[in-house]
Amino acid sequence: MSRVNQTLEVVDKGEAGDRHRTPLLFVHGAFHSAWCWDEHFLDFFADRGYRAVALNLRGHANSPSPTPLSRCTVADYVDDVHAVAQGLPTPPVVIGHSMGGFVVQKYLAAHVAPAGVLVASAPPRGLVPAVARIIRTHPRHSARTRSLDKPLEFFGTPQIARALFYSPGTPDELVDRYVGRLQDESTRVLYRDLTFGDLAQPRRVSAPMLVLGAELDGFFSMREVRATARAYRTVAEFFPAMGHNMMLEPGWAAVAEHIDTWLTGQGL
Repeated sequence: MSRVNQTLEVVDKGEAGDRHRTPLLFVHGAFHSAWCWDEHFLDFFADRGYRAVALNLRGHANSPSPTPLSRCTVADYVDDVHAVAQGLPTPPVVIGHSMGGFVVQKYLAAHVAPAGVLVASAPPRGLVPAVARIIRTHPRHSARTRSLDKPLEFFGTPQIARALFYSPGTPDELVDRYVGRLQDESTRVLYRDLTFGDLAQPRRVSAPMLVLGAELDGFFSMREVRATARAYRTVAEFFPAMGHNMMLEPGWAAVAEHIDTWLTGQGL
């Protein structure tokens, strides 16, 4: 672990070299932190000759926040990505998962980057369809938890977490271990910024984009992922039999290989 500007905690592995001079900056999704990238992806890309950096957004893991986590905004998270990116020798490729993918979209609308990768990302239009679908599918659990002020009480419930984050083929021991590492998330981000308050602006993004989806994603439908790709003038690519947490699922290596191949094809 290291810190950028003595504030945000990051996990930093590998070194940029002749094969890949551009660093990679990974942005985690809601309820997670940098550990979700450190489990497999950071070592994979470091071994392939990249410098691979994953940050903990403010209020996550050991990254402090000047305001309570519940009041953090998407703009705050974008500032965190920018702060880490500025500490790198060259602008990084930004790679975001789920909520982190939405943060990446907002970052790319305001900052120059060589490329962006969206992994099971929240759509540019926000979370309203996904949240409505989740509540409709799991009415009993959503009704008896304080999901509006303590969203982890709903999303961190073992049954819900398995259904939303993982495929049926993911071993129970992995799901249990990863669910135990979840933490609460900003209610401002989930229920305001990503529903109506601060939506993405794809037309402002000029960086080439790779959009990846999971066939068995419990959060975002394949239709939503395809719409995300169209918004960024590309075509979504899907991984069969995978759940939302594509970087932690048993088939994670295929996802990492695909990203590596795409980046290499972009000259990065």
